[in-house]
Amino acid sequence: MTEIVDICALRDLQPGEMRLVEQDGLEIGVFNCAGTVYAIEDRCSHDDGPLVEGILDQQACTIECPRHGALFDLKTGKPLTLPAYQPVDTFPVIIDNDMIKLEVE
Repeated sequence: MTEIVDICALRDLQPGEMRLVEQDGLEIGVFNCAGTVYAIEDRCSHDDGPLVEGILDQQACTIECPRHGALFDLKTGKPLTLPAYQPVDTFPVIIDNDMIKLEVE
């Protein structure tokens, strides 16, 4: 069953900022990449490292895993470099009345 989860006001997540959200035991990284908000599972598929602690590249819309440097595309969740080779889950983002919301199953 799909659930809509309120995250925060859009003004509270400025471009270049990210935050960690936990929903039913699932950790989700929410990223404002140059004004567009993306949400991906906060887990490097290589070694379960916390992606939200990594480096956000706003031009490429990627996050770099802080442990071993794997890059993930925030739009698709796909790894762009080794050592990761499996994608991570992405979550639909809804902006409703300047509120960031996620669609979580």
